[in-house]
Amino acid sequence: MEFVELIKTPKVDGVVLHRPLCPRIEGTLCVTGHHLILSSRQKNAEELWLLHSGVDSIEKKFVGSMGYLTVKCKDFRVIRLDIPGMEECLNIASSIEVLSSLDTITLTYPFFFRPMFDVIEDGWQAFPPETEFGRLFGEDWRISYVNKDYKVRGWIEGCAALNLLLGSGAFRQGGRFPVLSYFHAANDTSILRSSQPLTGPNGRRCKSDEQLLNATLRPGKRGYIIDTRAPNVAANAKARGGGVEPEVHYPQWRRIHKPIERWNALQDSLVRLVEACQDPNSSMDKWLSKLEASNWLTHVKDILTTACLAAQCIDREGASVLVHGSEGIDTTLQVTSLTQIILNPDCRTVRGFEALVEREWLQAGHPFADRCAKSAHSTSKQKFESPVFLLFLDCVFQVYQQFPCSFEFNEQFLVLLFEHSYASQFGTFLCNNECDRKKVKLQTKTVSLWSYVNSPEMLRTYLNPLYEPNNGVVWPSVAPQSLQLWSGLFLRWETNKSAEDAAWQEVIHIRHHNKELKSKVTKLRRQLEELQREARDANLLEE
Repeated sequence: MEFVELIKTPKVDGVVLHRPLCPRIEGTLCVTGHHLILSSRQKNAEELWLLHSGVDSIEKKFVGSMGYLTVKCKDFRVIRLDIPGMEECLNIASSIEVLSSLDTITLTYPFFFRPMFDVIEDGWQAFPPETEFGRLFGEDWRISYVNKDYKVRGWIEGCAALNLLLGSGAFRQGGRFPVLSYFHAANDTSILRSSQPLTGPNGRRCKSDEQLLNATLRPGKRGYIIDTRAPNVAANAKARGGGVEPEVHYPQWRRIHKPIERWNALQDSLVRLVEACQDPNSSMDKWLSKLEASNWLTHVKDILTTACLAAQCIDREGASVLVHGSEGIDTTLQVTSLTQIILNPDCRTVRGFEALVEREWLQAGHPFADRCAKSAHSTSKQKFESPVFLLFLDCVFQVYQQFPCSFEFNEQFLVLLFEHSYASQFGTFLCNNECDRKKVKLQTKTVSLWSYVNSPEMLRTYLNPLYEPNNGVVWPSVAPQSLQLWSGLFLRWETNKSAEDAAWQEVIHIRHHNKELKSKVTKLRRQLEELQREARDANLLEE
């Protein structure tokens, strides 16, 4: 298919662009195969480059011969284009709607993008599983290649035999048997993740699964199973073939239910939140009422509470934890990932967080293509759309704002990951799982986001000037008063943050100046110590 066939009107002159907090721009609007571009001859006018894949919905309005397009984007931007000519406006809208929802993934922009920066490190090879798991998990655990055909997979306890893995995989939904997410070396405990057991209404049992789980416990130790479903939801799942681990067959494990919403509930919550944030006429009471009604911060609190519970079991009680919901690819990953942010200082660095996203989200099979197909402005609701990854990033932001010196990356790094998970020129977040990525040869056909972020000139942009390495555990408050709306994401197109940005630039300047002074002081101290040593040596020679 040629893109030219989908572009009925490639260029229109005299188009006016309206954006919040920005002056209007008049120029030429061009529609290419992957971008909507508006360029102007106005002095110092900023060009608009908008990926078609970043468009969530389009609203059309006509007054006389003028057409007005309201373009709502997946990153919550809302822009308006005043286009002279009804036919031209309809053609532009039709082209964008088609080009923003291409069915063939190999026609999307990442397969055509050529980097304008020097690729110093291939992001596709930055976090190989063998190296990462070996670095984090030590000698008692080993990687299994039983999933080479993408049916079952996992990093397993060293003594686990192949028959245990296959048996447990057949007993767990989607073949996702218990695998290691994090090993807490301080007390020899671990976090595991899996999907739900298929006990069914008849209470089916699997001894392989029982043995596999027990093999992860040290002698005399117990473990906790954190089920991210409500008890009634788990009971309904049991009637449909799913279920929970019966305590009679898992006596060394105690089950705890910590309900976390998923799918449609999260999507509806995001829609209500964004609507509230973009309502310019809200009074204070109306705004607070809409914010509460969205339930977004309630979802944030639920995940933070569950992650803190898992971290407490690991760090303070010395008990291993298994986390699962139904499929083990949504709420499960939110909890296991956030627990590692709390426990593991390495995950609070740039590369450590990138590695966390790789192993806990991308390699673990979170279906980004389904979950991030549309955002808050979509008019066509799909069953599997849900801001699961966005909600996790919001939880990380909450910990970040409570411990601003313990993270090597800044808030903009989290915003960047949100943007690229929904629309990107890079291939990192494409497809639903590793199997799909391998089929379309992502690693050879596209550029990794990590190649871009880790390039020296860009990395500086995402570093936190207040960072001081903190090797301890961070315990975030989950009290409602401690949680705040992520204004840097949800309100960034609605509020002027120039003063705040200027303040941060001053902080960076002061921090850099202090580092230079510290370096000079250290150099002078060493020179003084050298002079003192030479003086002592001279005195000894005279004596």
